[in-house]
Amino acid sequence: MKADLHVHSTFSTDSRSRPEDIIRAAVSMGLGCVAITDHNSFAAYEQVKDNGEIIVIPGEEVSSKEGHILALGISMHIPRDMGVEETIDAIHDAGGVAFAAHPYRWWSGIGEENIVDSFDGIEALNGRSTKSGNRKSLALSERVGKPITSGSDAHSTRRIGTSYVEVSDECRTWQDVIREIMDKNAVPHSLNRKMSSTLRYGFKAITEWIRRGFRRM
Repeated sequence: MKADLHVHSTFSTDSRSRPEDIIRAAVSMGLGCVAITDHNSFAAYEQVKDNGEIIVIPGEEVSSKEGHILALGISMHIPRDMGVEETIDAIHDAGGVAFAAHPYRWWSGIGEENIVDSFDGIEALNGRSTKSGNRKSLALSERVGKPITSGSDAHSTRRIGTSYVEVSDECRTWQDVIREIMDKNAVPHSLNRKMSSTLRYGFKAITEWIRRGFRRM
């Protein structure tokens, strides 16, 4: 089974994909599971959790003070702007697992220096990271020896499935998928962001950062 573990819906201010459109696109791409991980929002899960077509993992991409952290399997919204350890504790209190999202991304990754033992794992591959960033993230995950995830980081439906993990076809629930990940049975696959796209993204990110009053997404 293919599982894209990092997708954004319209509950993220920078995405154009409605939750129901994500489900349709994921099914058409042959995915068996998707995690909708909106920026500091848990709202999409309630809209599509009982879609009857594909497994949906409850998730959120939390903006900690140091950078973005993926929360998977949570039961509630996780507040933003806490420190790394405090954010991880909140994710664990909500029954979830905490993964360092795209750790080497210049704008929103937490950086290697903020990888702490209490992280449950690393996002080893990301469809919107450069080849260099993905190479370093994969090497980091291998070095620390923790479980890994991989996701497209799609902000439009056309990007869904460009990065994913393979897990057992026996998975029937989102809990089964997370168990496969935590047992280190997930095999990551991903495309990389091209340099031209990276430059456009950098300009867009800086512009939006200024408009937000120099506040992280």
